[in-house]
Amino acid sequence: MAYPLLLLLSLLVFFFFFFFHVGHGNPELRALMELKSSLDPGGRYLSSWTPGGDQCRGHFEGVACNEHGKVENISLQGKGLSGSISPAVKELRCLSGLYLHYNSLTGNIPREIGNLTELTDLYLNFNNLSGGIPAEIGTMASLQVLQLCYNRLTGSIPTQLSLLSKLSVLALQSNQLAGAIPASLGDLQELVRLDLSFNKLFGSIPTKLAQLPKLSFFDVRNNSLSGNVPSELQRLNKSFQFENNKGLCGDEFLSLRSCTSSDPLNPDRPEPQEIPQSANFNQNCSGSRCSNHWNSSHITVITSMIVVSVGALISGLLVLVWYRRRKQRIGSALEISVNRVSTDVPKDLPRKSASPLISLEYSSGWDPLADCSGGGSSSSGFYDEVQSFRFNLEEIECATQYFSELNLLGKGNFAAVYRGILRDGSPVAVRSITKSSCKSEEAEFLKGLKTLTLLRHENLVGLKGFCCSRGRGECFLLYDFVSNGSLSSYLDLKEDEKDKVLDWSTRVSIAIGIAKGIEYLHSVRANKPSIVHQSISAEKILIDQDFAPKISAAGLHRLLADDVVFSTLKASAAMGYLAPEYTTTGRFTEKSDVYSFGVILLQILAGKMRVAHLRIAAETGQLSDLVDGNLGARFSASEAAKLAGIAMKCTGEIPDQRPKMEIVVQELEND
Repeated sequence: MAYPLLLLLSLLVFFFFFFFHVGHGNPELRALMELKSSLDPGGRYLSSWTPGGDQCRGHFEGVACNEHGKVENISLQGKGLSGSISPAVKELRCLSGLYLHYNSLTGNIPREIGNLTELTDLYLNFNNLSGGIPAEIGTMASLQVLQLCYNRLTGSIPTQLSLLSKLSVLALQSNQLAGAIPASLGDLQELVRLDLSFNKLFGSIPTKLAQLPKLSFFDVRNNSLSGNVPSELQRLNKSFQFENNKGLCGDEFLSLRSCTSSDPLNPDRPEPQEIPQSANFNQNCSGSRCSNHWNSSHITVITSMIVVSVGALISGLLVLVWYRRRKQRIGSALEISVNRVSTDVPKDLPRKSASPLISLEYSSGWDPLADCSGGGSSSSGFYDEVQSFRFNLEEIECATQYFSELNLLGKGNFAAVYRGILRDGSPVAVRSITKSSCKSEEAEFLKGLKTLTLLRHENLVGLKGFCCSRGRGECFLLYDFVSNGSLSSYLDLKEDEKDKVLDWSTRVSIAIGIAKGIEYLHSVRANKPSIVHQSISAEKILIDQDFAPKISAAGLHRLLADDVVFSTLKASAAMGYLAPEYTTTGRFTEKSDVYSFGVILLQILAGKMRVAHLRIAAETGQLSDLVDGNLGARFSASEAAKLAGIAMKCTGEIPDQRPKMEIVVQELEND
């Protein structure tokens, strides 16, 4: 009986080794599963995170990977999470964006988060986190935005935060932080926005902090600060907020009392910068490549376990052979098949590479009109020309209520559109595009973005601005919000939708407006090049409050990868908008836009989406079969005949025989 027992023991060792090896083959997957257990202990919101899923193929909601298959972004803001942050997050060593704000997370911020040396954006605001701010955050050399506001954090502000040389935003407001403002924060030369308001801070405002060259917003309201306010803060004007600090004084500030000899001076000496010994500096993430270095103790333990396991396995197999030869039995009770087990990722595994979008949201601070520096030689001119179009990420998140599902207007394979309200009260439509769907060449992407900023016409949806975030893995385009939906919503109306029937004069006006918008796109004006829309459809014609048409998505193809553009053509082809010559030439021209306009003109006349069968009625002049029956006799027969004739010319089979859009506009406006 000893031999079967030894055999069983050997098999157990084998299976232990197998599962140990497999379990450690994908540390990021294991870390994500631990994060799921801690963030969502009830399993209500992260059900898509499963051990059998692939985090880099869209199986894990809110998770995005870089081109090397490493987790690069986690966006779980506003998901209703009520757990805590697991220390396992340290295993995601290539993470550049962590967005957990607007949840109900509790517990401490794990000090292991300091291992994320590639992280640029850390958003933990609007939760119920407690405890102190980990000093280990000071080791996160790439950090640009640190949002910890609106929590229950206590203790003092770690002096180690002064080591974050790239930090541009530090938001710690509405916590329970105490102690003095570290003068060493004055070493943060890239700091643009600093908010320490609504805490329990005391002492004076360091002069060194007031002298930061890029600081444009500083808020210390509702603390217990005292002493002389540095005169350098006058340059911030209303962007320096200091109310409800009874001990502050300053002769240069009208709302403050004059200082006396008893008022404390501003500290200038930096505090000692102690780096915690527990911080791990052996993580090496260079660019988009990430390598995991375990310390020597881990390697020793694992090596020893492997040696023991392999030795036990070999011994077990030898015993098995000897036992079978001695007993002359053919194993009918247990058969073992040993196959090669590989944890290597296949080299031919298809992955979409993420385009290297430049991070614009904080490159020039919080003022979209501020002068931008440090953009690099390839794009500095671009910044100068489109600076008035740049928004920052916080403005977009606030406008959309952190991309609330309630504001979601539509979602496709590569983009989603949200309704939003800007701080000035103006409504916008925010189109978010995943960066993996954008052109991979940064220069080409920026060139396309510049083209979009040049488009200005009363019949085009106006672009208000943009923001591209490397950390979130998205680019956001902000457009004027158009209130009455798309033209398609006025087609194929049901019986209970008679109130949406467009009258005749409105239909003619819409047709003329669409034609003018396309003619503008095709023309060359000032710095604007000629643009072929490529995908004009009733869904892309929006109707404003005055029932004027606005063409959307103009020039959008200049931002998108070729495969994404091609995928959008399938819908156009299915609805009959695609010009017939595209199937042979594979090219878009102005005449292909003219063809699409002709189809839309037939749709406006008929009040229907499907119009292919109406061409016969248009050719023979049978207006009763062509014009929308909901109009009855309330239309002009002569105008309808003329519109039908224009539609037939525009949808002709031969491209050269279709009229130019300027000719179409002239014909439409003649009557």
